[in-house]
Amino acid sequence: MITIGLTTWSDHPALINDEQRKVKLNEYTGFFPTVEVDNPFYGIPRLTTIKQWQHQVPKDFQFVIKANKLMTKHNLKSLMPANDEQRLQAFVNFKTAMQPLLDAGQLKTILFQFPPYFQRNNDNIRYLIKIRKLLGKKMPITVEFRNPSWTEDGVYSSVLQYLKRFNMTLAIVDEPHNLNNGIAFKPVITTKKLAFLRLHGRNEDGWFHQGKDWRSQRTLYRYNDSELKAFADSIKDLEKQVDEVCIIFNNNSGKDAAPNALNLKDLLNLHFKNLAPKQLDLF
Repeated sequence: MITIGLTTWSDHPALINDEQRKVKLNEYTGFFPTVEVDNPFYGIPRLTTIKQWQHQVPKDFQFVIKANKLMTKHNLKSLMPANDEQRLQAFVNFKTAMQPLLDAGQLKTILFQFPPYFQRNNDNIRYLIKIRKLLGKKMPITVEFRNPSWTEDGVYSSVLQYLKRFNMTLAIVDEPHNLNNGIAFKPVITTKKLAFLRLHGRNEDGWFHQGKDWRSQRTLYRYNDSELKAFADSIKDLEKQVDEVCIIFNNNSGKDAAPNALNLKDLLNLHFKNLAPKQLDLF
């Protein structure tokens, strides 16, 4: 099975005839069977919020939920980093919030996108073990590394074995990368259930030069037809090895994620079932 989704549901005007407004969740679900939700990275959602999402989507729709920044250690370089007790409480609160999605079969995976300074060392490998223990065996977990130490020659195979042992999916990323920052595209499998691709675009200048407009420019990129065709070939190979291949487009600084995702859907000749009915004014 192959599924495709976007990062957030609200910021994709191509889905609503380029109207300049936010896309509603029930409109988004007429096009894609999954979505990545980034808001929990900044603040763990309330149970009432989770249930509101569930009421707006078909029963087979699934969410990719980004782990909170305390859980990914993004706060370590802040002026007032969280202590161990605060970090542990974040895990407790997050797990509680995710339970309704897990119970309903609507939680595709929890995405741990680690910061560039989260490098491969014994402490951080032990932290991966701790993550699995804190969230329990049933929670689906995907990890996304930004530090290339995790994929260095001679250690990469060991990292893959660790993740297999922890039952964690390794995100297959497409992003600008160099010797010190970022990860190369490597379509590998660490869990039988899921292969997870996250496509950020290839805007090297916007990605590496962190000026005042960095956050709004770093994913300014539209994949061309030949690049999408290469992804399609890799996805077909991965589909033979896992139950599901999920592709998330995050190249949305220029609102290119939805057009690229729809193009890839056509390239793969996909017809998603159990979507929400499209509203008539979308045609």
